[in-house]
Amino acid sequence: MIEGKGLTKSFGGLVAVRDVDFHIFEGEIVGLIGPNGAGKTTLFNLVTGVFHPDKGTLVFDGHDIRSRKPFEICRMGIARTFQIVRPFLKMTCLENTWVGTLGRGQGEGSREDRKEEARSLLRLVGLERRERALASQLTLIEKKRLEMARALATKPRLLLLDEVLAGLNPSEILQALDLIEMIRTKVKVTIFWIEHVMGAIMKACDRIIVLDQGRKIKEGPPEEVVSDRKVIEAYLGESETGEA
Repeated sequence: MIEGKGLTKSFGGLVAVRDVDFHIFEGEIVGLIGPNGAGKTTLFNLVTGVFHPDKGTLVFDGHDIRSRKPFEICRMGIARTFQIVRPFLKMTCLENTWVGTLGRGQGEGSREDRKEEARSLLRLVGLERRERALASQLTLIEKKRLEMARALATKPRLLLLDEVLAGLNPSEILQALDLIEMIRTKVKVTIFWIEHVMGAIMKACDRIIVLDQGRKIKEGPPEEVVSDRKVIEAYLGESETGEA
């Protein structure tokens, strides 16, 4: 589905991503972990067109997307949520989700068709009873669910999740994991996921990619990754103390 080879991105003298190779197959959930400053968000920004790589190739569904703009990449089928949720606070849940459908352009469906689609997405994420509530009135987990609905409204084939579990309690984390698996299985969306909650990553992901100081240091099944000495030294010992 998507493949990057030799991806490199620098900002002045800082190399944020250095010669990174990765691939994601359709239907997978792939985790992306590493200490703060490892290059995870920069890699997401390369995939979504916020930044363009200095070197390397990036192909989605057979198309070179290195120089594409974010709205073009969105219309090609890549969507993203953010660590800090960004709904329109003075709009309702329904309006927020309806706006998400506009990311696909104007040529698909009437206004009412899109509103009904927005309602179905709110049902999917468990916000059907909150469609008339302002986004400012939502709890944190409700805002995160709304963020997912807004992203799904663009009809992505690949969804990038950025720390969607941050700030949630254990019960809410389990609910979020159920929703993520539902998005994969029922909506048929492939997922690339930055996360620090290792128990969740271990449970949900097919593979994990580990970055450290801009380089990929490990990739593989969860059990293999967490037992790797380089990963333990670079990240897991730090995250277990709550410092990552």
